[in-house]
Amino acid sequence: MTYKKLIIVLLIAGLALVFFALDGHQYLTLEALKQQQARLDSHYQANPLATMAAYFLAYVIITAVSLPGAAIMTLAGGALFGLTLGLLLVSFASSIGATLAFLVSRYLLRGPVTERFSSQLQAINRGLEKEGAFYLFTLRLIPVFPFFLINLVMGLTTMKTRVFYWVSQLGMLAGTAVYVNAGTQLGKISSPGDILSPTLIASFAILGLFPWIAKAIIALMQRRKVYASYEKPTEFDANLVVIGAGSGGLVSAYIAAAVNAKVVLIEKHRMGGDCLNTGCVPSKALIRAASAANAVRTADNFGVRAELTDVDFSAVMQRVKQVITRIEPHDSVERYTGLGVDCIQGEAMITSPWTVTVNGQTLRTRHIIVASGARPFVPPIENLQADDYYTSDTLWDLQEKPKSLVILGGGPIGCELAQAFARLGVPVTVVEMQSRLLTREDPEVSEAIAAQFAQENITLELGAKAVRMDHNSDGKQLICEREGDAFAIPIDTLLIAIGRTANVEGFGLETLGVTLNDNKTIATDPFLRTNYPNIFAVGDVAGPYQFTHAAAHQAWYAAVNALFGRWRKFRADYRVIPFATFTSPEIARVGLNESEAQAQGIRYEVTRYGIDDLDRAIADGDDHGFVKVLTAPGTDRILGATIMGVRAGELIAEFVLAMKYRIGLNKILGTIHIYPTMAEANKYLAGQWKQAHKPERLLGWLRRYHAWERR
Repeated sequence: MTYKKLIIVLLIAGLALVFFALDGHQYLTLEALKQQQARLDSHYQANPLATMAAYFLAYVIITAVSLPGAAIMTLAGGALFGLTLGLLLVSFASSIGATLAFLVSRYLLRGPVTERFSSQLQAINRGLEKEGAFYLFTLRLIPVFPFFLINLVMGLTTMKTRVFYWVSQLGMLAGTAVYVNAGTQLGKISSPGDILSPTLIASFAILGLFPWIAKAIIALMQRRKVYASYEKPTEFDANLVVIGAGSGGLVSAYIAAAVNAKVVLIEKHRMGGDCLNTGCVPSKALIRAASAANAVRTADNFGVRAELTDVDFSAVMQRVKQVITRIEPHDSVERYTGLGVDCIQGEAMITSPWTVTVNGQTLRTRHIIVASGARPFVPPIENLQADDYYTSDTLWDLQEKPKSLVILGGGPIGCELAQAFARLGVPVTVVEMQSRLLTREDPEVSEAIAAQFAQENITLELGAKAVRMDHNSDGKQLICEREGDAFAIPIDTLLIAIGRTANVEGFGLETLGVTLNDNKTIATDPFLRTNYPNIFAVGDVAGPYQFTHAAAHQAWYAAVNALFGRWRKFRADYRVIPFATFTSPEIARVGLNESEAQAQGIRYEVTRYGIDDLDRAIADGDDHGFVKVLTAPGTDRILGATIMGVRAGELIAEFVLAMKYRIGLNKILGTIHIYPTMAEANKYLAGQWKQAHKPERLLGWLRRYHAWERR
């Protein structure tokens, strides 16, 4: 705790101590107020301004320090100053005092509470960003909720101070008026029950519920408005129509079929979507082939004499297709038809909130899930023509090994494919506009990957922006700029891998007016509903994550909310979303890394274990990389984990489980891990955390105890 915070704590404690030491609470009772009313009236008549100032200051202090007695002070305001002046003084004093309590809570408590409950507060803050004023106003209307508690709790959030102030002043006005008015009739009050009778409390509760009722009515009106141009069918052909048979669509359809709903799945291209056909599966098959080539190339390190004489690139690409073919049955029409899904190949068109046309057929459905995925983003580079480049969608058409490959983009896709092609014998250059690769990761990860790429003769052009494609008799050149200086890169094969853009055009969303986010993904609420409550969106088309497993995760919520939302709805849970980049070494992460924690102002401790110390890694010749875990200061609660090393994507699962079910490093340390395995790295990291947090005082006493036993 800083000295400034300590001073504030001591000041608050001192005020509270003085208040109770002088029996201040005895004066802030109804009986004491009635006994002193005549004397207070006399003092007010003789010194009106001084009395008002003293009263105002006392009220602010009592409210700011959260001392008991605000209700009696409000009655006193009515008794002394009358309804109009009393209401004016109390309204401003209570609002200023509440805001000071709010700021004190924010200054003293928000940091420690955020460290302990960061994920929960993030969800609360997201909700408050949208409707924080509404929630606060509602709470202020209902006296059942202790106002001092509202002050302290709101201080833990990111609500802006000015919003807290004006909403508090407006929201507390009704209750304040009741108390001040009661104060003007002080002689008729014998107990607090005379002020807040059950009937009056019920009235306040109804008043507090009114904004919610009004909100529900407005939402109903908005739904009626958004549906106004369309006629709802009286009967339906399906409970659910799913558009897109990628990960999100397949899981949505699977869940609906599992609960015996009538579900139709529409795919215009190939079942399995990008992941099976152009993304995860083919890229990992290519990476495996590249790893085999690299294993031969580095066999000398293990005393094995081998020579890589050739890479049959055509055979490599043929195996990629064979892998897709072997996995296809998992996502096939036959399998899903057997599960009870009506699969249709064709282009869907949403013609109303309840109708979808495909192949000339109109389907009437209660709900729609849009899982149309995303496509590679191609930047507006001058003179760039369609046949100048490949993307992660079209790369798999290659049959001959490129003479050289330039990859535009140093993110996960660009880095994975750069290393794979380099290991297959293709000279590779990576052009990245940022100053480092993999900017989503910590700088040490970027530096380690850059060093690995340098060892594998991959050329990096960092901080470079592609601005133009030149075509001349010597071939093609990509013109780039770095800090104002232009340079040219000869192009044989160009791969653009700088991100993906959601597929939101061409199937009716524009006509319906479905709301989009600034990044052109479909805007959804926490239940994955669009502005049409019966139309949902999942996966890459909605975000916020563009991972296959994130799409599948969302699909459960969308399907359940669509089919059973009238009874109960579930908010999509993004608290623990892991992901990996399948370079060598692999990079896997869950939760916060250091860069994100620093950006969000979250305090943390770092524990780091170098995999170069791990027995199995040394035996396998894979002794490089690290496990790094962020924990809340002084505790073993995991805020995030980053693993860089062999099979990091598998190793991270232990930390994913731990974060999901709030298991700390102590329990990971106490779990048996097979020797010798890479998974022991997680246990050894937990051991390092324990070593750094060993109870020194207790160990000192144990040292004395053992010395005594040796006598």
